[in-house]
Order: sequence, then structure tokens, then C-alpha cells
Amino acid sequence: MKLVIGHLYPELMGIYGDRGNVLALARRAAWHGHEVEVRHLARGERPHLASVDVLVLGGGQDKEQVVVCEDLQGPLGGELRAAIEDGLVVLSICGGYQLLGHYYQPHRGDKLPGLSVFDAYTVAGPERFIGNVVISSPLLPEGAQTVVGFENHSGLTYLGPGVQPLGTVLKGKGNNGRDATEGAVYKNCFGTYLHGPVLPKNPRLVDHLLARALERRYGSAPLNPLDDRLEVAAHQAAVRLPR
Repeated sequence: MKLVIGHLYPELMGIYGDRGNVLALARRAAWHGHEVEVRHLARGERPHLASVDVLVLGGGQDKEQVVVCEDLQGPLGGELRAAIEDGLVVLSICGGYQLLGHYYQPHRGDKLPGLSVFDAYTVAGPERFIGNVVISSPLLPEGAQTVVGFENHSGLTYLGPGVQPLGTVLKGKGNNGRDATEGAVYKNCFGTYLHGPVLPKNPRLVDHLLARALERRYGSAPLNPLDDRLEVAAHQAAVRLPR
């Protein structure tokens, strides 16, 4: 089975090594025995989202978010919303996560309208959240699982009733440092503030995204067993790191 992994705005939205998420998806898909194609979808290109199985949208500074916001107000934004409604698997990180909500209000400048995929909004806060994060996510297989990463953001994201969080904060600040939520999930679209990149140290999350993509495309999700001793060791080491 073949999976197409798209990296949207790689030249603009990948400030903290988010390309590593694309590499993790591609490598584990191949290890599971699937053919993989990676497409780098730059600004101005029409990505033909109907043929993409997993889409990664990374983080960026405010100036890059302005450029991406303007681009998403065109035809691509409508296509992306429709693809997500149709079940496209999306991983959005930090700035990309913010632009999939209703809006992002930076410290300076105009409010940036989002795609309203997530029932959420973001405003720039007075404090920058920097440090290691551990969350518990019951959305992953086999009950509640930990997800680890590193946050570096001043945006405060607040979720509405139309979306559920990716998980509950055990260590760190998460969406806003107040309500113990981190990230958001709508259908097969995932948003999070976790950099690192997030996927290499979270193999179960990678496989969860791949399984959803395979089910959407082929109606089944065959994933060969893998020796994840190194990945699990890295994950557990991250869990033990101080804030």
C-alpha cells in the first residue's frame, strides 16, 4: 500500500525542526512495509489534496504566519477545509495549529483569520511558555498514553465545545497554562504546541496517524510489529526530564 505524505509550506512553517515529523512518518510507514512518497508543498503550489494521505503543517514566527494566513484565505484554504471534513489526516504544529482555529491575535498587528477547522481561538499572552511537556492522551490506542515534546510559544489557545483536546497536561503549560489542556483534535486533524520534533519520541502517535490514513485510503490499517525499544527509551527519558 502507498501513502503520500505532504509537507505544507516547508519553507515558511518549520521553525523548530518540524521537518523531523515528516521524516518520522515516512520512515515508520516504510518500516511497516508501505510504499511512501513525500511531497514538499510550497507556497503558490496547488497540492491536489485528494491524493495526499497525511499532511504536516509546522510552526512559524508571526511574520511567516501572516504570509501563510493570506495564502490560506485563497482557494487552498477552502480545499484544505473540505479535505479535513473528508477525513484527511493532518498534523499541525504551533503556528500551523493556531491558523486552523478561528483566529490568532498577535501582540502587534491585525488579527489573523484562521480556517475554523478547530473550534478554538488564540491570543498572544504576556508570558512565553518554554520547556518540556508531558501530556496524557486517551485518544491514542490502548487507553491513556503519554505524549512528550517541547513547547516554545506565547500564544494562548482556548478550545470551544466543538473540539476536544489532544490530551491533559501532566508537565508544562499546554494550550494556555490555565485549563490543563494541550492541543486539539477534530476528526483526523490534530493540533499541538509540541515541538521537538514531536513524532520521533512518540511512536504510538506516529502509528496512530498512519493507521487513520491507511483506513481512510484503503479501508484497513496493516502495520507490521516493530522493535521500538530505542523509541520507547527516548520517550521515557523525555518523560523524566525536568520542566
